[in-house]
Amino acid sequence: MPEKKDYYEVLGVSKASGEDEIKKAYRKLAKKYHPDVNPDNKQAEVKFKEVSEAYEVLSDSQKRQKYDQFGHAGVDPSYGAGTGGAGFGGFSGGGFGFEDLGDIFDNFFGGGFGGSTRTRNPNAPIKGSDVQINMPLDFMEAVKGVAKKVSVSRLQTCDTCKGSGAAAGTKPETCSECSGTGQVKVSQRTPFGVIQSSRGCSRCGGKGVIVKEACKTCAGKGRVRATKNLEVNVPAGIDDGQSFVMRGEGDHGLNYGPPGDCLVRVSVRPDPIFERDGFDIWCEIPLTYAQSALGDEITVPTVDGKVSYQVPEGTQPGTVFRLRNKGVPYVNGRGRGEQYVRAVLEVPRGLNSKQKEALKAFEGMMTEKNYEKRGSFFKKIKDAMGI
Repeated sequence: MPEKKDYYEVLGVSKASGEDEIKKAYRKLAKKYHPDVNPDNKQAEVKFKEVSEAYEVLSDSQKRQKYDQFGHAGVDPSYGAGTGGAGFGGFSGGGFGFEDLGDIFDNFFGGGFGGSTRTRNPNAPIKGSDVQINMPLDFMEAVKGVAKKVSVSRLQTCDTCKGSGAAAGTKPETCSECSGTGQVKVSQRTPFGVIQSSRGCSRCGGKGVIVKEACKTCAGKGRVRATKNLEVNVPAGIDDGQSFVMRGEGDHGLNYGPPGDCLVRVSVRPDPIFERDGFDIWCEIPLTYAQSALGDEITVPTVDGKVSYQVPEGTQPGTVFRLRNKGVPYVNGRGRGEQYVRAVLEVPRGLNSKQKEALKAFEGMMTEKNYEKRGSFFKKIKDAMGI
């Protein structure tokens, strides 16, 4: 058996990582190596399986604890099999207690001491896997919410065989090797004596049934990949990179198990006017020299339409005004953020001779009292340089 990679290395996280960090790393890698994104790419398929396997263990607190303590031997019963006991991680001198050994045997053989075994129903319903899709949105669609049509590629129960995997007119037969249990009893001699355990039946692959003639539609798998068109209501206020869930729209389950969910991740296109900061919205408004000096009533764009705003006299460049409750609605909640408007002074260009003369005459009438910042600036220079 080839050496397995460390699960933390597979996800690119440290052993101290929390659940959220592990989940974030998994989603990023699952999206990168998903078979739908990399069709006919065997290397990506292997990577996807490694990532999924690592997340399955590290996202489960009990499995993660056993993995941290015993490595792969603590979570994979097949790891180390046929290696002369090397997969047990070395019992002698390891300082294991009776309960520790019981846990290890339970992982390897499916049962504890005394020959007891635990079996599972091979035909028990299995929940389908979750799927993920990406949805691009315009800025206003994300702010206000929108109804969108999406296509979801998923595994669906085969209509021909209704999920049994058997050809039309036939049905799966009970495996004669395991009598339909999916497991067979085996005895193994260990340093602790002969231990009886249960393992998956090799004849039926642990399913308990054998399909002699496979369904041609699904090749005996019971499910087929298909695309379903859905209409989804995107919640108002969702931000770039955030996700929401469509319950029950993932892969159909096996053995009539419940379906998984569909995770919808949104990417929001930038807007030419507005910029988002959390639930607040920012924009810039160019003002003329006269508007800044004398004040003026201007029109300000918002996500709800245009509003009027009175610019105060003597407004300086970079001044920020606040429009209450004109920001982004809180997702699935009441209230919304603010809109902030930054004043930008636009200096006129291409002045004709009359305009220039008028501006010079106006400037000649100004004194230091009219320029608060200029007076303060030159006073600081004078005090610093002793001029």
